[in-house]
Amino acid sequence: MYHCPVELALDVIGGKWRAVILAHLKEGPHHYGELRRKVIGISEKMFVQRLRELQDAGLVARVERLPHVEYSLTEEGRSLGPALQALYDWGVLRAARTGVIIAS
Repeated sequence: MYHCPVELALDVIGGKWRAVILAHLKEGPHHYGELRRKVIGISEKMFVQRLRELQDAGLVARVERLPHVEYSLTEEGRSLGPALQALYDWGVLRAARTGVIIAS
């Protein structure tokens, strides 16, 4: 049982890596290697675990398109688009206000 809707949301997408993976998949489907290269600073083991958690939560779909594996947002994952965009926009503004550099 949850006591607040934010608690539920953070239980599903909380943590640094899940939200980052979702943000990259918001751009569109990615092959495994392409997505892995975009998520900088995460170990291979942690990356695979987070992808599986997102699949188990019904937010990410894994499709084998031989010889590659492709990941994309499910309909439920796409429903997070506005929330992910709001976090992105807030991060850009916060970086500008605090002088934090966001690498491209």
